[in-house]
Amino acid sequence: MADHEHSHDHDHDHDHDHEHDHDHEHGGESISFAAFVLSLAHTAAVHFGDIPDPVSGQTSQANLPAAQQMIDILALLEAKTRGNLTAEERQLLEQILYELRLRFVEASKPQSRIITP
Repeated sequence: MADHEHSHDHDHDHDHDHEHDHDHEHGGESISFAAFVLSLAHTAAVHFGDIPDPVSGQTSQANLPAAQQMIDILALLEAKTRGNLTAEERQLLEQILYELRLRFVEASKPQSRIITP
């Protein structure tokens, strides 16, 4: 009986492990990773003056060095996590980096503010 249970458990464990890995990558981890990446991108958008600061509710003047720092953090993250991300995570990160870099170039141009206050 114990033997039978043990082998059954072992089988179950094996399956469970495999599924757990999959879940871990897809469920738990990817959601938190995506949320993390998006929160960094959100912070960068606040620094660009694109969206209001969630704390003060004020849209601040563009703070390009701070925005650049967020881009650097995301780039570092991309480099450090390379090979460990799911396709969706990698795509999200690449997309955000691409857009933020584009935005940075735009913001760095003197005539970036079409709408003058």
